[in-house]
Amino acid sequence: MEDKKTEESGRIPGSRKNAVFGIVILFAVFPFIAGDYYVDIGFFFGIYALLGLSLNIVLGEVGLFDLGHAGFYAIGAYTTAILNTQFGIPILVLLPVSALAASLFAYVVCSPIIHLKGDYLCIVTIGMGEIVRLALINNPFDLTGGPNGVFGIDFPSLGGLLVIDSSIEFYFLIWIVVALSIIGLLQLQQSRIGRAWNCIREDEVAAEANGIDVRSFKLLAFVLGAGLAGVAGNIYASKLMCVSPESFTFWESCLLFSIILIGGMGSIPGVLIGAAAISLFPEIFRPFAMFRMLVFGAVMILMMMFRPAGILPRKRGGMGFRPDHGNPVDDK
Repeated sequence: MEDKKTEESGRIPGSRKNAVFGIVILFAVFPFIAGDYYVDIGFFFGIYALLGLSLNIVLGEVGLFDLGHAGFYAIGAYTTAILNTQFGIPILVLLPVSALAASLFAYVVCSPIIHLKGDYLCIVTIGMGEIVRLALINNPFDLTGGPNGVFGIDFPSLGGLLVIDSSIEFYFLIWIVVALSIIGLLQLQQSRIGRAWNCIREDEVAAEANGIDVRSFKLLAFVLGAGLAGVAGNIYASKLMCVSPESFTFWESCLLFSIILIGGMGSIPGVLIGAAAISLFPEIFRPFAMFRMLVFGAVMILMMMFRPAGILPRKRGGMGFRPDHGNPVDDK
């Protein structure tokens, strides 16, 4: 009864706080009891979680179909790779630079297409992602290294005082960034902007009739989502110490799209579940490598049949989310 009242007031119930605390402790202890191989799997789980959170802003919060999200991921990774190898700028300094580059690219390419809806927007974003990939292959201005990519990227460091060069350190780097992103996105969901996004997702015409600047809020979602994907690209590039176009294919965008569909649109815990499924699935079925895609396709079909809203869809007032009430344009 007390938990129910707590949910209605918009606060996280005590039992859920304990669950979150337990999960945080588990993630903190995991790299010290697991081998480097499993720690690296945990790292890539974090990369997909961060990419899923970035796409969730666009797809889950606003309901815009984006099947070219890997393009923003690539912009962040290549910005880091080029500036680090050509000019020696530290990787950690390039974290906000990569986010800004991806956000700026999103603003430029999405401004002319933001009025499109549904399938039309989906097709255009597919083309956008492929244009980025083909441009990287064609090696413009001899910067991207063509099909071979860029090699020799440094480890993250700050003037020799802090050097991140082990699996455990990269693991904590990505999950600290994921945790900070989750905190920021939770606040954003409960803000005027988050409620405006949800109004647009439910009924764009009604949202515009209520005074919401639909075009600006849609563009803001693309820009913020791209910036977060750019951060993921920065960390990915520094971990592998190289980047190549084959890491940013249309298939990668499809995997990111699947994270949201599996977990539940607009649900941050759902995104983490979807990212776990996408990153851990290939490892679980590694002995059956020839049949992994067959199993993956069958699972997706079953998901759409029996859980079309995802494993853990977002609920009003649940999982730390406050009820969406009130006019977003009148929030003060």
